[in-house]
Amino acid sequence: MSPNRLLPLILLLALVTSGCQSVYYATMEKFGVEKRDLLKKAVISARDSQEEAAEQFKDALTRLREMYAVDGGDLEKNYDLLKGEYESADKDAAAVRKRIKDMDQVAGDLFAEWEKEIGEFTNPTYASNSRRQLNETRTKYQQLSASVKAAEASMEPVLKQLKEQVLYLKHNLNAAAIGSLRGEATSIQNEITRLIDQMNGSIRQADEFIKSLPE
Repeated sequence: MSPNRLLPLILLLALVTSGCQSVYYATMEKFGVEKRDLLKKAVISARDSQEEAAEQFKDALTRLREMYAVDGGDLEKNYDLLKGEYESADKDAAAVRKRIKDMDQVAGDLFAEWEKEIGEFTNPTYASNSRRQLNETRTKYQQLSASVKAAEASMEPVLKQLKEQVLYLKHNLNAAAIGSLRGEATSIQNEITRLIDQMNGSIRQADEFIKSLPE
């Protein structure tokens, strides 16, 4: 088995057998992967999860519009499609939450290690430069973390509204119900549009943070 294929198996074994973050880091460092590399990967994963969630919310928005555009059409089919998009969006939101948690874990560990290692310098210039770089990186990360968490928090009320729409339509799948909910559906569509814009802003910020990290 090639080293590239062997590494993920070794990492998985280390995590499963120990459940310890420090063992994971130690194993990664043996393969030349430092915490800064892990942070970059974690940010990329969080960004990618947000991109997938944003696309899923776009799909849900499309289905929602189609649902309320029908006029005597196949309500059951459109309902099933909308329900499926909601369930997928809910799963993607859970993935985003996990990726953000992972990202914060690695960032916190990296900054703690960095802080400790600055104290090991005897050269004041090295210590000062390292401190400045740490502060700059931590500030940029804090801004990124706040942005992704704000976008993540905005998903919850949208998902709640979508769920309520799906449940109501499940109980009242007829033309009259569709007509009575059109106003509410328009409000949800606007909320989804704002959410997507917010997530796209967070994704751009993640890209900028990734570029700022050393290769």
